[in-house]
Amino acid sequence: MYLETFTLPIDSENELLRERGTYNGGAYCYVDNPYPCGLFSKQQLSEVYFNDITIFYGGNGSGKSTLLNLIAEKLELNRIAPYNSSEMFSLYVEHCDYSLGYDDEGFRYRVPNGSRIITSDDIFDYMLTVRTNNNDISENKENAREAWANLKFGDTLKFDGIEDYEAVRLQVLARSKSVSRRKFIMRTAGEEVKLNSNGETALLYFQKKLKNDTLYCLDEPENSMSPKMQLEFVKMLEEMSHYCGCQFIIATHSPFLLALEGARIYDLDSCPVEIKDWWQLENTKIYFDFFNKHRHLFEK
Repeated sequence: MYLETFTLPIDSENELLRERGTYNGGAYCYVDNPYPCGLFSKQQLSEVYFNDITIFYGGNGSGKSTLLNLIAEKLELNRIAPYNSSEMFSLYVEHCDYSLGYDDEGFRYRVPNGSRIITSDDIFDYMLTVRTNNNDISENKENAREAWANLKFGDTLKFDGIEDYEAVRLQVLARSKSVSRRKFIMRTAGEEVKLNSNGETALLYFQKKLKNDTLYCLDEPENSMSPKMQLEFVKMLEEMSHYCGCQFIIATHSPFLLALEGARIYDLDSCPVEIKDWWQLENTKIYFDFFNKHRHLFEK
């Protein structure tokens, strides 16, 4: 377990606000946006203790994504998508603290190279990028089909200078006995990435991105996944946590992810914040009550 504890500076928030206020206006001392100050002090959350899988649960505005972003910034994790910030955010991160665990030989861990935060925006952007690239490749294929015939059966091109290199190279490729028309088009236009449903594509994204012996912060990774896909994702996370040296810190309200084996769950909807079992959470109770109400339909 790489990350052992994370400490929030809730006792010094007033000092941080005064420091920023003085920076902004001197004697007039003002702060336009105090976020994230006041969020976790109200919930009396000063320190987080981690398991191999740790989950932040809560509704919108509960602070679960903010907590993930504070951890990611303090640990300098790789990230792609931007995050909600404020004039106080960097100063707040600066005054956060953390401790790392120890390996089997008693040496303190370092944050593994390649550790990163992955958000639902990363997955949606990936899907959009792949679809855009596929459309471009589809258009390029039409051009490549015409080019193949002209290069293979047209006049032989002459090489008079470096500016002719690419055209001559393509003609040599088109006339090569080992390169079929299909291979020529694939090499010159590119190959489209196969896209399935959004949920299947999201699952494939994680299969590709998640590596052994790494720390990951995952912000609502279940978005766009069906219940069936979420259960497959749960199996992947449990295997990577138990057997592949990965540590996961997850923000979610999915009952399937909340039931991850061995997860420590922080309920950010409670005040003060409490550690609970997944079946004690409001979200899962709502699901239970709903299906229990309609139990007779399943027993037919």
